[in-house]
Amino acid sequence: MFTSNDTDFMRLALAEAAKSLYLSNPNPRVGCVIVKNGKVIGAGFTQAVGLPHAEIEALADARQRGIDPAGATVYVTLEPCSHIGRTPPCTDAMIIAKPARVVIAMQDPNPLVSGQGIARLRAAGIAVECGLLEEDAALLNRGFVSRMTRGLPWVRLKVAASLDGKTALPNGQSQWITGPAARADGHHWRAQACAIITGAGTVKEDDPSLTVRDVITQRQPKRIIIDSKLDVPLKAKVLQADPSKGVATVNAMVVCGAITTDAQRATEAQLKAQGVDVIAMPNTQGKVDLPQLMRYLASEGEMNEIHIEAGFKLNGSFLREACVDELLIYLAPTLLGAGLGMANLPELHSLQQRHDWRLIDHTAFDPDLRLRFIQK
Repeated sequence: MFTSNDTDFMRLALAEAAKSLYLSNPNPRVGCVIVKNGKVIGAGFTQAVGLPHAEIEALADARQRGIDPAGATVYVTLEPCSHIGRTPPCTDAMIIAKPARVVIAMQDPNPLVSGQGIARLRAAGIAVECGLLEEDAALLNRGFVSRMTRGLPWVRLKVAASLDGKTALPNGQSQWITGPAARADGHHWRAQACAIITGAGTVKEDDPSLTVRDVITQRQPKRIIIDSKLDVPLKAKVLQADPSKGVATVNAMVVCGAITTDAQRATEAQLKAQGVDVIAMPNTQGKVDLPQLMRYLASEGEMNEIHIEAGFKLNGSFLREACVDELLIYLAPTLLGAGLGMANLPELHSLQQRHDWRLIDHTAFDPDLRLRFIQK
């Protein structure tokens, strides 16, 4: 059904979509290329939320070049939207432009769209074909697909460890186990997430800012602190705005257990006064209900991808609660001996109780090695 030229042009559309990797959340990453007489006459990718989608950008690009897109072939990595959201439907703009053919990588998993955009284009007399490089398009939007189909974000747990699996010395010192190249790559994963999660223990121990610094981005992810006791230091960097690093507002949230004491209520009031969101979400043990939090971040926060950078206790909690979809592990070529491990997990009594993961990628960042795993 598809030619080699179709594949080449769709790869160009996927390259456009990749340009919105740090930009489009909570919208999907979409790229569009318009081809007429064998030549690209327009290209575009989805902009920041509330701004034009990829198809609108590509049509505008064609018109800016002075070329009429009527009769052209449009290659787009996701089914054009057919509903009114923050922007008008892209199918309307497509129908007005009158292309002869639209080639789509994957159908939109959003139930508000899911096939309706394709149907409307066909009803307008436009030939539509779907399924070209579908897997590539889906991988680019793992978080969006997860939110639309499971009601959950795609959760990535990042760990930097020694060869013997230690993430910190017994005294808690952990900066730095890996080298500059690996740490810079970690910021690439931060930048594409909707939120970065850490624990109150990490905030107290390391006082991280949890901002994206080593890659260029127009958007900083929300910073979320899991703090069961609601005793996070009010002056912690993660709870401050930092315009010098592109954090114009505090853009932070503290999620705690039950708020029962006067001291906790006072802390809650102080946090809210400095612009921090505070949400009480206790489980039956008085800790934070992590599965409920993930559902909340997907439904109320419209979050596609969550990036976790925490200590071994919170890592263990996320893993025990089956909240992790992907492991992002950086291994440094060193041995630390005694220290803290990757995650605080319960003791197993049989190898049959283990939870296996599947390796999907391994990349060297001299002198370290990055490994990525997803659940089997």
